[in-house]
Amino acid sequence: MPASTRHHAPAHLAALLVASTALTSPALAQQASTSLETITVESGAKLTEGPALGNGAVTSGGGGGPSGVVGYTAQISPTATKTNTPLIETPQSVTVVTREQLNDRNVQTVTEALGYVAGASSNVFGFDPRFDSFYVRGFDLTYNGIFRDGLRQIGSSLTLPRIEPYGLEAATILRGPASGLFGLGSPGGIVDATTKRPLFTPFGEVQFQGGNYNRFQGNFDLGGPVEGSDGTMAYRITGIRRQADTFLPGAIDDRTYIAPAFTWKPSADTTLTFLGEYQENKLPGNPAFFNENGRITRLYSGDPALTDFKQRQGRIGYAFEHRFSPDLVFRQNARYYGVANSYAYVQINSLNDARTLANRGTGFLKEQLNQVTLDNQIEAHLATGPVQHTLLAGVDYAHYDFNTRSGFGVAPDLDLLTLNYGRQPITAPPLGPRNFQSQDQVGVYLQDQAKLDRFILTLSGRHDWVFQTNRAEGTPGTQPQDDRAFTGRAGLSYLLAPGLVPYASYATTFAPQIGFDAAKRAFKPTTGDQIEAGVKYLIPNTNIQANVAGFDIVQSSVLRTDPNNLTAQIASGAVRSRGFEMELIANFAPGTNLTLAYTHLDLRYLRQSTPDPNDSTRLIDISGNALSGIPGDTFSAFGTYLFPPASPLAGLTIGGGTRFTTHSFGNELNTFRNPTVTLFDALVAYDFAAIDPKYKGFRAQINGYNVLDRNYYNCQAGYCYRGAPATVIGSLIYRW
Repeated sequence: MPASTRHHAPAHLAALLVASTALTSPALAQQASTSLETITVESGAKLTEGPALGNGAVTSGGGGGPSGVVGYTAQISPTATKTNTPLIETPQSVTVVTREQLNDRNVQTVTEALGYVAGASSNVFGFDPRFDSFYVRGFDLTYNGIFRDGLRQIGSSLTLPRIEPYGLEAATILRGPASGLFGLGSPGGIVDATTKRPLFTPFGEVQFQGGNYNRFQGNFDLGGPVEGSDGTMAYRITGIRRQADTFLPGAIDDRTYIAPAFTWKPSADTTLTFLGEYQENKLPGNPAFFNENGRITRLYSGDPALTDFKQRQGRIGYAFEHRFSPDLVFRQNARYYGVANSYAYVQINSLNDARTLANRGTGFLKEQLNQVTLDNQIEAHLATGPVQHTLLAGVDYAHYDFNTRSGFGVAPDLDLLTLNYGRQPITAPPLGPRNFQSQDQVGVYLQDQAKLDRFILTLSGRHDWVFQTNRAEGTPGTQPQDDRAFTGRAGLSYLLAPGLVPYASYATTFAPQIGFDAAKRAFKPTTGDQIEAGVKYLIPNTNIQANVAGFDIVQSSVLRTDPNNLTAQIASGAVRSRGFEMELIANFAPGTNLTLAYTHLDLRYLRQSTPDPNDSTRLIDISGNALSGIPGDTFSAFGTYLFPPASPLAGLTIGGGTRFTTHSFGNELNTFRNPTVTLFDALVAYDFAAIDPKYKGFRAQINGYNVLDRNYYNCQAGYCYRGAPATVIGSLIYRW
């Protein structure tokens, strides 16, 4: 397996990741009309005023995504509470990346979508188009923190469902533990990607894109009401086709994506939306560069002769909502996902003494993952005296089956004098026996949002049962492991002034760990808890919102090497993440937006040890060391400016952003540091309606990423990853 595939596991959580792998191994032209309304709390305390989206889509815990969207700002998201609760009332830090922001930045991956979000680290593994991989508040979300339409997106080993950003209405980042509503997860939080839904207003969009590295892509997004349905049915179909090379020799980044959706709304109280998807990806099998003596080189580790990561995935599901009365709502969300991978690669293992030849190995894996998720919710509104309650109760279920086969072999040496990539035939090694995994998870949860005068108390509690089995082909019997856990959240918010809300909360999380210690006892789940306090401000009568949050997270029962048996592990490690975040998101005028984000993070081991690199018979205590690869301070800013109609430059939008990360340590021993990195992005767009109204809907747009072509890298757990060079994508867009 290439070093770049050992990617998603820093040394501090390497064993945990292996365990979790085994375990879970608006565009404006597309919106319907908007109307002005006042958002208030039930007690009558006014929060703020502003536009709210009224497009007929489900906007509650049914997974319909945020509402109150203007530019880059959103006032409501169902992710944090599974209800239509204003973000300002949520006692945790939440950021919504809206469709307009995704459009302006022409985001190509979910990882890129988080590039300007407080608390997120999205460049940990450099350029790697194979996975959506990122950290929030120092914790990995790759396997246990990605959700789609409110349902957990299960991944295992190298099989992770990919999310096409063009198919999203928004991405919501809930920072901090979320197990009290969503079940097993990461202490860092979750990212919930909301799929585009049908609208009851006709619309359409086509795009043609081209860029460096022979990138060519076509996008389309069409929909509206079904003719003859009397406004009860609507459809939407979204798709892309991309052919692209990359800066890696012989490596491609091709994608085919089609996503049909259909909504049936027989009455104002009932909505049923079907969501489908088919996607194919062809990607480089190995995006890594050879590492030598803990440093990255410019020697590409893969080879065009064998670098195929092929993935096919399909999804079908629905979101159902029925209102029995204004105070009683039932929802059911369900989805089936199937993902199949075929993964072949070459990697450089070492160089000869003369540094003229590189010794190489090969790998070949085939994996299949099938998953079913179901969430039932009932929401009720009632009063007990002066206290107004929003009650939510639910039962959810998740199941997956996963199987994998792998084989490893040797490849001809690479001539370092001629760098004869792709000029020698390389065959994939034969596959070994198949390994099987399956998991069932059942969760029961209850939440009360109680409002008394200016106080809002949010209480959530959940109990989970997780049943896991593992089986190897040709080996009799199975290895079952069962876990159960109770998690929750308690938060208090106070409406200090219109739009100004201080809050404090406590939340817990858990994730099972598959395996056994030296005494053959099953590992107990890793658990986490967080204390968070902050202030949210939504300036009245504007679309400007700001958040400041401080947090302290401790994750316990992290796997570590057993000091009494260096060949085994014990669940006794601990990690602590402390810091604060500041974020501002503003829409000053149509097409003029700004995001600012700053994060300070102190991420350290409380209890951990690692084998001595110079003596494999002893351990080094690294308690107190910083975890590697995660920067202590990050700052990002992105803004756009649309010249007003009276300007000589009417129709022109200019924008750009900067992403700054301070240094971090490159390994768990903290013996060397990653450099600080500053990257710049740019946007130039023009709407041709400014020339003549008959050109309404035509737009040209150019996006540049890392426009100064900064050569940068990041090292984690002693292995280093190279970032992407300057990239430019031009788009011709027509919307109607």
